[in-house]
Amino acid sequence: MYHWNSLKMVILLLFLLITGLGPVINASPLSACSNCGDFAVPYPLSTSDNCGDKSYKIYCNNDSLEFLSATGTYYKILKIDPNANKLILKPPIILKDTCYSSDLIDGGLVLDENLPFNISTFNTVMLLNCSEDILRSPLNCSSNSICRQFEEKVEEGNGCMNTLCCHYLKDSAMNSHKIRLRFGSCTAYTCLVDFKADDPFETWNYGIELQWIPPKY
Repeated sequence: MYHWNSLKMVILLLFLLITGLGPVINASPLSACSNCGDFAVPYPLSTSDNCGDKSYKIYCNNDSLEFLSATGTYYKILKIDPNANKLILKPPIILKDTCYSSDLIDGGLVLDENLPFNISTFNTVMLLNCSEDILRSPLNCSSNSICRQFEEKVEEGNGCMNTLCCHYLKDSAMNSHKIRLRFGSCTAYTCLVDFKADDPFETWNYGIELQWIPPKY
């Protein structure tokens, strides 16, 4: 009788252990995705439904990692810092012999506000070929704006020379899901990450830094 009671107790404990762990096991996140070419894909970023977290979707196209905007434009990912929950996108090209960014027709960079990504406060944005309406904004549109150096010293910016341009730091008071472009306002832009006012032109770090909110589980 004693052995039978002991056996029932062991069975009961095993049952409770298994059923108690069930929800934990089911809630466990998927593993990190495999590399995209030579690029590691750290968790929670996901290139497939079978890995990562699908809320953090990015794309592996021809061994190159890309981020898809809310308007359907793909931006190449240059760097990922999983410890800081950040990634850096390549700014859109400015079409040759024009002052139009390649994403102008989509209104610039637009992030899906339902996803856990936003534009960080370490971006200095240069807006190019702007209308005079922008002079009512607090942006730096003076002759000393760094956008003048971009127009003069970078071939891609040459098509924007002799137009109105401005730069600004993308701070927390601004919309963190858009870098806006449109005809009748500004038609091109580029962006620097971690720019300091005394940085030599040759050291400028071109990119658009996004940060993501970590998963809650």
